[in-house]
Amino acid sequence: MKALLLEGIHPAAVETLESRGWEVDLRLGSLAEGELIEALDGVDALGIRSNTNVTARVLDEHPGLLAIGCFCIGTNQVDLDAASRQGIGVFNAPYSNTRSVVELVIGEIIALARRLPEKTERMHAGVWDKSARGSHEVRGRTLGIVGYGNIGTQLSNMAEAIGMRVVFYDTSDRPAHGNARRMSSLHELLAISDVVTLHVDGRPGNAGFFGAAEFAAMKPRAMFVNASRGMVVDYEALRDRLIDGHIAGAAVDVFPVEPKAQGDAFDSVLRGLDNVILTPHVGGSTAEAQEEIGGFVAGKLLGYLTAGNTSLSVNLPTVGMPPLVEGHRLGFLHRNVPGVMADFNALIAADGGNNVTGQRLTTRGELGYVVADATEPLADKVVETLRASEHCLWARTW
Repeated sequence: MKALLLEGIHPAAVETLESRGWEVDLRLGSLAEGELIEALDGVDALGIRSNTNVTARVLDEHPGLLAIGCFCIGTNQVDLDAASRQGIGVFNAPYSNTRSVVELVIGEIIALARRLPEKTERMHAGVWDKSARGSHEVRGRTLGIVGYGNIGTQLSNMAEAIGMRVVFYDTSDRPAHGNARRMSSLHELLAISDVVTLHVDGRPGNAGFFGAAEFAAMKPRAMFVNASRGMVVDYEALRDRLIDGHIAGAAVDVFPVEPKAQGDAFDSVLRGLDNVILTPHVGGSTAEAQEEIGGFVAGKLLGYLTAGNTSLSVNLPTVGMPPLVEGHRLGFLHRNVPGVMADFNALIAADGGNNVTGQRLTTRGELGYVVADATEPLADKVVETLRASEHCLWARTW
């Protein structure tokens, strides 16, 4: 197997894959579409972070690509529909950098409340400005969390631990942690929150989710934090409300368009405002998080390509089989239509004398995936018949 890992993925991923005999090409930067198409020749698995877009054209040009690992939380940089049509498994790290993001958000909330960006800038300019004006504790303040998933819930717990009150809004029915209170609407949350922090995903429907109307609905002199996706916020509207004083301060870690490589020029309408903290998409960029992500996603790629496991795949049906200690395994990814499994089981049964020791089937939308373990290798004619089926995306043996 050969893996191409882009955007400076942690060496833990390289070590994990090379320990299993894989060839690994590690590169520091991201690649544009044409460059990526050229680089994928002979590659079985691609590893990316958030700055490389894997388009349908890229996948069409490389039907031999087997898997994509997103060494981050989001997967909106991958055309998941195109990957599913070609039977390419896509994996991510939904939990590995949660703590790092939460710690950054807490730190930014405190820094904004104490006006630290302004203080440190004036000190570097040689100005001694010892004043409590506009500086507040966060204890007793209300934190409004928009998006109560893995990051939102951990943030909820940590915010309560430092004395904040927590309210949250989520379109999914998520249970409250600690003393947090669910709000029935986004505008109900905005009206009472001293700090609003966004933790929503990058699905297309969330583009422009938070704009002028939402900023206007926020409590006067509240603070705003976005460590989710740049495309969900209208930053022009945020700038207007920061300048007119309705929003007291903001911290932003993500942007609609981000530089592709280290050291590239960065621009934003928020630059130059002394009550804004700008960070270069580093919410999950700690040594601990990147090492955890590297080992986690590389492990998922190994489990998929060497044992057929699709556990935590974001686009394929989920089948988690125990390690194959002895015997042989067949994986069959197919279109989810009536009759496919009847034909599959008939073929397996026709392989006389072979004992099937385990079988698991899962469907997901238009796809079905079955894994069968047997004491003996399945006959070549069985595997070839499956591959020749009009409904087969792939059939693999281990």
